[in-house]
Amino acid sequence: MEHSNKTAREIYQAYRAGPSRPPFGFGRRPALVNVDLQNAYTRVGSYATAYETDPRQIDHVNALARRLRARGFPVVWTHVAYMQSGEDCGIWGTRTDTPDSLQNIKAGSERAAFDPRCEIDPVRDLIVNKRMASAFFETNLGSVFTFHRIDTVIVTGGSTSGCVRATVVDSLSRSLRTVVPEECVADKHESPHFANLYDMALKYADVLPVAQVQAWLDTLPANEG
Repeated sequence: MEHSNKTAREIYQAYRAGPSRPPFGFGRRPALVNVDLQNAYTRVGSYATAYETDPRQIDHVNALARRLRARGFPVVWTHVAYMQSGEDCGIWGTRTDTPDSLQNIKAGSERAAFDPRCEIDPVRDLIVNKRMASAFFETNLGSVFTFHRIDTVIVTGGSTSGCVRATVVDSLSRSLRTVVPEECVADKHESPHFANLYDMALKYADVLPVAQVQAWLDTLPANEG
């Protein structure tokens, strides 16, 4: 009950000051998965204020992407976009009480489009239209990562408590070292953001400052495979 009077932010920050488990550590062959940095979430006020993430979130993501491309490793951008009928959203989209309901993010719409601040290489980067929370669920990420012999997955985007967390858990479940740069993820509110950073750091991933992730990438040689 030691956490009973602390905010989620305070619990996370206390953990970061003295983590109770050793890190998984970095491998040698990384991939970057940028989760749902699309207008539906980044342009309508749904995501973070200064309390939830760094205001330069997308700048940090772009900087990571440039580093991976320069070394020949995969850069992945996921987005959700559904048929006009919404039927490919499944039961997840049956709650129609708000304009932001998932099935209202239609393929080809402005809401489904990536935030224009994202620096996407249309030739080199992999674009994944996912229908559910995890970037791995019913997509080709697993086979792509097997082909590239990926051992480390860097996850950015949103939401921290939803699609980021689901992707992180699935990544660890595939025995991949998983890294979350803390300035590169966001959520609608402070509490779920920091609660899930804490939980991922405790169980599923190394949650690190983006500068530390960038510094590690700068040590990697080019991918010759």
